[in-house]
Amino acid sequence: MTVEPWHFPLQDHLGMLVSTPGPGRGRAELDITPTLHNPNGVVHGAVLFAMLDTAMGAATMSTLDEGQACASIEVHLRFLRPTSSGRIVAETSVLKAGRRVVQLDGRVHDDAGDLVATASGSFAVIPIPPTP
Repeated sequence: MTVEPWHFPLQDHLGMLVSTPGPGRGRAELDITPTLHNPNGVVHGAVLFAMLDTAMGAATMSTLDEGQACASIEVHLRFLRPTSSGRIVAETSVLKAGRRVVQLDGRVHDDAGDLVATASGSFAVIPIPPTP
């Protein structure tokens, strides 16, 4: 498993560890704390979305050539069960890597192995112009 060298402030804020277990695969994991709860005392849906979106971005980046980046086009998330403590893990994989669009799916499990959420998404492949 490779832990990516890129880093961003929301990742730190959530306490999220992001990695690419292999080509076309992304993973995000975090320990649930009360600061990640919604008013009902369970993990806020935005936390699950951030995990899946980030893991999908990592999976996409693992398939791209140098000089390319990616951005979310759309992510569809299905919440299946609430969770309020322990560790949650989002695992994503590339279904189809096109030249301009990458299709992915993902799942979030709690530390008991129960499925918490599923997602599907599309990411744009963006060429990065060379810097002079």
